[in-house]
Amino acid sequence: MKKSIFMAALLMSLVFILAACGGGNASDPSEESTEGSNGEATEGSEANAEEGGALSGSVTGDGSSTVAPILELINEDFNAEYPEVQVSIGVSGTGGGFEKFVAGETDFQNASREIKEEEVSALEEAGIDFTEFKVANDGLTVAVNTENDFVDYLTFEELKTIYSGEAETWSDVRDEFPDEEITAYAPDQSHGTHDFFKEAVMEDGDITAELNQDTNVISQSVASSEGAIGFFGYNYYMVNQENLKGVPLQGPESEEPVEVTEETVMSYEYPLARPLFVYAKNESLENNESFMQFMEFTLNNASSAAEEAGYVPLTEDEMQEQKDKLEAFK
Repeated sequence: MKKSIFMAALLMSLVFILAACGGGNASDPSEESTEGSNGEATEGSEANAEEGGALSGSVTGDGSSTVAPILELINEDFNAEYPEVQVSIGVSGTGGGFEKFVAGETDFQNASREIKEEEVSALEEAGIDFTEFKVANDGLTVAVNTENDFVDYLTFEELKTIYSGEAETWSDVRDEFPDEEITAYAPDQSHGTHDFFKEAVMEDGDITAELNQDTNVISQSVASSEGAIGFFGYNYYMVNQENLKGVPLQGPESEEPVEVTEETVMSYEYPLARPLFVYAKNESLENNESFMQFMEFTLNNASSAAEEAGYVPLTEDEMQEQKDKLEAFK
């Protein structure tokens, strides 16, 4: 009887011992939660901390319709990665955008030409310091209707004859051309493309043509009129290439006509090749973390966005120069 009582007590002791060991090894959610809040952070709390410090704020830009497709593609990806940052990009044209930039309304300004001296002076008077960044290359493309089978190339002098209004028919441009009326189209004065053509081809003379603020209207007008000619950014030509005939150009320093291609634009062999710019307000780079992140994202993705938008990316060395400029602000 005593032996049975002893064995029962021994068994009960073993049960308690095993239960205690098992309890020591089991996880206790309440203990983990307490440790996470009072001690070192867990992976979950690290993620919450990162989420709590997520980038937010606003960035405002405006300017060139030529540069806009590149920045819009970049902004789509930026918004996916930084959804709390509100980025707005207006399309007032290079000239109109600079007016807003001078007025202090924007953090950055897209431009399809270099900034003018009077715009630099206006920014100085307004106390606005800025930095110029190249983001891509463009070839200002001259195009005619696809039914035009006689224009095989044009010189700058011939373009000047057309866009000064001196030539009313194609035979006024070149004797062997037919006696057919010319209708010339061009972007209006709000566009950097207008200014670039005026300086490069017209030698600062006025452009006489049917001017339009909407570049799509210009390309569509040329595509629908046999006697038409127009000019616009390379992107607009590539998008409408099936309906337009690009015209090789012979510039003042060209030995022979040069066709607009990615290679001739990148090498600047094409006489109307040009860089595309983003001008950034220094104060915004220094004080607006969201804008600094946006500009860094822009330079890291400009080459792929330029290709996707139908433009020509900068060389690796050119892009590194732009990144070095931005790095100086960090």
